[in-house]
Amino acid sequence: MKKQFLLITAIFSAVTLTMSGQAKTSITPKFMNSEQAGEFKINSNGKPFIPSTLERSVKPNEGTRGVVGADRRIPMTSRKYPWSAVGRVQGTTSDEQGYHCTGTLIAENIVLTNAHCVIDPETGEFSKKIEFMPNTIDGQYQDIAQVEQVVYGTDFKQGRGIPHTDWAILKINQPLGRKYGYLGWRSIPTQTLVKNPDAFFFVGYSSDFPTQNYQRYFSAGQGWTASYEAGCSIVGEQRGLLLHDCATAKGSSGGAIIGVIGGEPYIVALNNAERTDPQTGQGVINYAVKISTIEEGLSQ
Repeated sequence: MKKQFLLITAIFSAVTLTMSGQAKTSITPKFMNSEQAGEFKINSNGKPFIPSTLERSVKPNEGTRGVVGADRRIPMTSRKYPWSAVGRVQGTTSDEQGYHCTGTLIAENIVLTNAHCVIDPETGEFSKKIEFMPNTIDGQYQDIAQVEQVVYGTDFKQGRGIPHTDWAILKINQPLGRKYGYLGWRSIPTQTLVKNPDAFFFVGYSSDFPTQNYQRYFSAGQGWTASYEAGCSIVGEQRGLLLHDCATAKGSSGGAIIGVIGGEPYIVALNNAERTDPQTGQGVINYAVKISTIEEGLSQ
């Protein structure tokens, strides 16, 4: 029987906020590891959802990094699906420091991102506040939700190195997936992914984007408009992590590597880290979490 994500669902009233808006009360998320999440077992079929009121578009831009080759990223400026389902994860650490990552709606009130976007890998401390702003473009967004609960794959206490379980499921306090839609996911064998080069695309709120070529068009600064790159490839697997060539940087952690299957967008991997090649000391190796790893963690 095919393993599936175990999602946490709830119904909340929709609240619309602007960039200057603040939630009335601050929510401190409840954290639990995947082994503790059994009480919330609700299966999802992993299929994408497009609201009937929301248009869709294959164009993300309507309305030299460490990766070899030219920087092919362009701004994601579309308010249509599936771009609407990708958003900025914004957190506050225990010592009141702010940071951001990328997240993707995969159900009405569920966002997929990395564990290191909600847990400090160095100290193991949990973020005291986490928010999700879907479809943020040049710092502008229509809605902001607070994270109530977090299910994480690792607490980073297993030693050095990049854990292959660097994933987190965030339960937000609004069913924003009804308005913005959500992506499906598909666990695909590494061999099959590798045999389909240039077949995937990546969206992330990188801290080095917009690049100089685009900065004059955006006023909010870097990290406040997502970048889109087509023609990404999964190039291999190492220690349980996928290797990919999508252009990533700080802030794009938690971004989904997406493939179009049967005309619909599916998450096939979860970007989580980039490191200098330990053998040569040069270049960059990009890592991603396997979907099967997330499914296995949530099926315990």
